[in-house]
Amino acid sequence: MIRVLLVDDEALVRTGFTHILDATEGVEVVAAVSGGQALPSARDLEPDVVLLDIRMPDVDGLTVLDELLRLESPPVVAMLTTFDADEYVDAALRSGAAGFLLKDTDPEQLPYLIRTLADGGTVLSSRVTRTVVNGFLDQGGREPAAAELVGRLTGRERDVLVLMAEGLPNADIGTRLHLSVGTVKGHVSALLEKLGVGTRVQAALLAERAGVLWPDRGRDDR
Repeated sequence: MIRVLLVDDEALVRTGFTHILDATEGVEVVAAVSGGQALPSARDLEPDVVLLDIRMPDVDGLTVLDELLRLESPPVVAMLTTFDADEYVDAALRSGAAGFLLKDTDPEQLPYLIRTLADGGTVLSSRVTRTVVNGFLDQGGREPAAAELVGRLTGRERDVLVLMAEGLPNADIGTRLHLSVGTVKGHVSALLEKLGVGTRVQAALLAERAGVLWPDRGRDDR
């Protein structure tokens, strides 16, 4: 059972998301609260996934994100917004958010997205992805430092990184590369350490900055 905590200042949004997720097999909404209740709720209920509004009148979403990720057993946190060009997208992802969803996400996709987050995958709406990538292109495209870091990876780690950048969870990466989930987790841990980042999203953004848009299928470091 995937335990989900919803944090949003709008009661209508909380009600809508709760209705969709409570009807999903294997998913339980443990609470739907406003920003001020996010941290105590997370401490008491220990959710697996938190959907967190990035813009709330009573508390800053980025501050709440930082506090959640400092918990002893931090949940996976995905940010919610109504703006596809939200200026906080980059800051949230760099701070450790595992994804970024628009509040008008197709309800039929939401259960899959929650499962992807719980399984260690990256979730970015297509419009948010374009915003992030275009932001990096505006900064000058490829960065030598990013390319150098990615160059430290083995061929297999690079394959895993590219599939991570596509938002695939570990199980799907394993299926694509004919690896066990445990082996995929090992590669993920290794590449995060080599890249000097703490989250899969940060690794994916680094890959974008390095110009890594597809896996090098010809290499195979076993």
